Amino acid sequence: MAPPPDARQRRFRDYLDRLGAALGHRDRAEPLRAYLTALCLAGERKSVEPMAARIDPRHVSARHQSMHHFVANAPWDERGLLGVVREEVLPALERHGPIAACVVDDTGIPKKGSHSVGVARQYCGALGKTENCQVAVSLSLVNEVGSLPVAWRLYLPREWTRDRARCRAAGIPSSARFREKWRIALEEIAALRAQGILQAPVVADAGYGSTTDFRDELTAWEIPYLVGVEGHISVWPPGEGPLPPARYRGRGRPPTRLRRSPRHRPLSALRLARQLPAEAWSTVTWRQGTRGAMRSRFALARVRSAHRDFRRCEARPEEWLLLEWPRGEGEPTKYWLSTLPETATLGLLVRVAKIRWRIERDFEELKDDFGLDHFEGRGWRGFHHHGPLCIAAYGFLVAERARLSPPEPLSFLRPARLPRGFKPRGAAGAA
Repeated sequence: MAPPPDARQRRFRDYLDRLGAALGHRDRAEPLRAYLTALCLAGERKSVEPMAARIDPRHVSARHQSMHHFVANAPWDERGLLGVVREEVLPALERHGPIAACVVDDTGIPKKGSHSVGVARQYCGALGKTENCQVAVSLSLVNEVGSLPVAWRLYLPREWTRDRARCRAAGIPSSARFREKWRIALEEIAALRAQGILQAPVVADAGYGSTTDFRDELTAWEIPYLVGVEGHISVWPPGEGPLPPARYRGRGRPPTRLRRSPRHRPLSALRLARQLPAEAWSTVTWRQGTRGAMRSRFALARVRSAHRDFRRCEARPEEWLLLEWPRGEGEPTKYWLSTLPETATLGLLVRVAKIRWRIERDFEELKDDFGLDHFEGRGWRGFHHHGPLCIAAYGFLVAERARLSPPEPLSFLRPARLPRGFKPRGAAGAA
């Protein structure tokens, strides 16, 4: 007689049942169970055939055909699947505190050949250089104890969108058009916002934050952000801004655009950093790493972004410029702009800026343990199904970690206040 399932098995079975209900057809429940189970099992390769052999070694061919059809051809909605993953996993994370950030990032998947959807010579973060790869844009919801990817979209290089025959061969929808990565990120942010899910600031690296239109759109949506920028970005120093429109002289239309002058111009963030006094810099520790405390020198300044504001009728609002300048370096190594409240402290801004490390760990685990970069299909649908399925498998692990091995302290537990003069038994003095 088989032993009764333990609590973890029951939770996994219930999780699969709820995911299966989102796929719209009962016949997809079994391939879903097989696919997610195989992704969670140990094994070096997580492409379809090795997973089929791991799940059903006596019927590899039939199981392979079923799983391949499910991931590459079946017309189910990956967004619906990710919605259920969010509903199941986020409450476990939020037991330890609210979501602190929505992190925008992209990840590269090295690929050979030229037929896999979206593959091109482009920068691959996994390799740290330009190489043949696919790139996916993702959003992750993060707090101090965990994180979960909640959106997954392929970046389609311009060379693909110009080749319609190639697009048809890869099953790319006819409506697909070239979108910069930051535009893809905005579309996914808008989708979360429309569902009422996005209640935290957006965090991104300079690949997104250096684009003024990206920041302006978030501001228009009243979504706070803390995003990386380049040192050459132009800003108005604290207390300064562009000159008002020229005085109207009674002819033509009244001037409305802001001005600069040879003596009144914005500075680069790098130049501003070099002008800050020594007392503006403080050493901040933001977390404990595997090799000890993570700390560096930081400074804050209230600035206005100056990008082409001579074409505007009013200055951009003030925001934070956060600077990191480690000791021993010749110049700052990181720059961020942020619309977090003016009351935000240096320590808070640093912790939010540095929270991106969690998603780096996510994608390391997704690739090493859940086969995110192992999919061998070439089509659009398969790519957008395999990624969310890997995230769904990983999401169960995230929920189990938060549920069964909760980091301290739990958000709903508070220690009792000790009475004055309290002395524990055996203690030498008051504690």
